[in-house]
Amino acid sequence: MILRFLKNWTLPLAMIAGTLGYFFFARIPFLVPVKPCINSLVAFLTPTLIFAQLLLTFCKVELHELKPKVWHAWLLIFQTVSCLIVAVLLVYCPMEETYREVFEGAMVCLICPTATAAAVITGKLGGSASSLTTYTLLSNLLAAVAVPIVFPMVEPHTGITFVAAFLKILSKVFPLLLCPFFLAWFLRAFMPKIHHLLLGCRDAAFYLWAVALAIVSGQTVRSLINSDASVYVEVMIALAGLITCCIQFYLGKRIGGHYQERISGGQALGQKNTVLAIWMAYTYLNPLSSVGPGSYVLWQNIINSWQLWKKRKKENEIMNINS
Repeated sequence: MILRFLKNWTLPLAMIAGTLGYFFFARIPFLVPVKPCINSLVAFLTPTLIFAQLLLTFCKVELHELKPKVWHAWLLIFQTVSCLIVAVLLVYCPMEETYREVFEGAMVCLICPTATAAAVITGKLGGSASSLTTYTLLSNLLAAVAVPIVFPMVEPHTGITFVAAFLKILSKVFPLLLCPFFLAWFLRAFMPKIHHLLLGCRDAAFYLWAVALAIVSGQTVRSLINSDASVYVEVMIALAGLITCCIQFYLGKRIGGHYQERISGGQALGQKNTVLAIWMAYTYLNPLSSVGPGSYVLWQNIINSWQLWKKRKKENEIMNINS
């Protein structure tokens, strides 16, 4: 009963735990001397948890099921073009610093790869989980290439050249997003016992995601607390997350529907790896921009809950008619 409750309410519980955790570590005086150690631990834990989550997810992937389709290409083009448009606006259009954070939050939501849990939701909605998994891998590849190129242009750092920033981000993001797939393939081919052991950890990826979500929620709260931005700007960043969420679900469904993959297309483009997005925004952009993907967590889960409710309602109506 308790496990079922925790699983059903993992999203709000993880976010609450992260928020309370921040205030706990920020307010207790005797923890002040060890704060640098805590910050270093958090900086290490977040990408490690993301890596482990991706590894467990890709261990379930059968290579013969990975078949790129035309609608995959259209979604990748949209992600690339939309991200570049926002990046060009940030680089070449003069705007106040506070409004830059709004656009940076939107940009992260656009380029962020598909969530590893999207295949599960897609299957429940009646879509193709294998098509979704293929796009998840492709979108991770796109992010691994695009993020190191775009982020240093958008948020340059004093004393660091573009090439140096590019190589630094590439060295962190590329292995994080792609090495889990290659490691999963290696374990499947050469270490089947370990691969089988990882396959047996069915719910491990889910709980790793919950821990990572709690950590990045705490980081987002820290950005809000330490920021000089007004509430108006913070609301605007959250609205940017809402707008990008609605646009991506809508376009994904339209493009996927043209190829008879409406559900898979919507989930592929709309359901994002928000833990990764928050981490990237907090680490490589203005930390306040992490509010964008932080709010995206809420928006995408509202849409997913509504879609699942509609499907259950339709199934119940069909059952009542048949009975």
